[in-house]
Amino acid sequence: MRLFGILHLCLLTAIALACGAASLACRRRLVNGRALRLGIGWGLAINELIWWGFRYSHEGLHLWNLPFQLCDVTLWTSALACLTLSAPLVEFAYFGGLAGAGMALVTPDLWAPWPAYPAIYFFIAHGGIVLAVSVLVFGGLAPLRRGAVWRAFAMLLGFAAAVGVLNAVAGTNFMYLCRKPKNASALDMLGPWPVYLPAGAAVALAIFWLLWLPARPRANALSR
Repeated sequence: MRLFGILHLCLLTAIALACGAASLACRRRLVNGRALRLGIGWGLAINELIWWGFRYSHEGLHLWNLPFQLCDVTLWTSALACLTLSAPLVEFAYFGGLAGAGMALVTPDLWAPWPAYPAIYFFIAHGGIVLAVSVLVFGGLAPLRRGAVWRAFAMLLGFAAAVGVLNAVAGTNFMYLCRKPKNASALDMLGPWPVYLPAGAAVALAIFWLLWLPARPRANALSR
């Protein structure tokens, strides 16, 4: 798939339109919000289990392909947030999910060419994360609380630290903490290793604050 080619742009547009339409329909109560969030949550979980069955049946189960990438965690966090409406899960899914999955969609690191199943799964899973958190937050089902940025960022740093220990012990590269993706990515603009690690953390915090801006009025309204 060519980066920002016609196919890539069409997929991004379709995901954006689906998120906007679902969020608007939920906010205006054109659909049953509970049924929608439960459907998205179970859909994300079932889709991921199917992918695990496919991937591990072809690759086997190894340290390097365990589901410890950020998008793996935010996918399950998004699914659980839809199913439970737990505020901490919603916060981490919103900030970590939109930042991580959004970046992945813009610069996809595909394992196989389109339209192979791994490539289709990639866009369904990452697009599903964005859809889930959009419906929860912008659809009005789970407005963010004050201080959500800092709590979500602390959770991100804690997860990165744990993954860093795993990488050091097992020689893996989860969250690309040890080296950059082979394909072009936003990390290419942040310098070589290890310079891109603190730079990436700073960029992540900045993105979190930008993501807070469209959700902030709803958090303020909730606190009054």
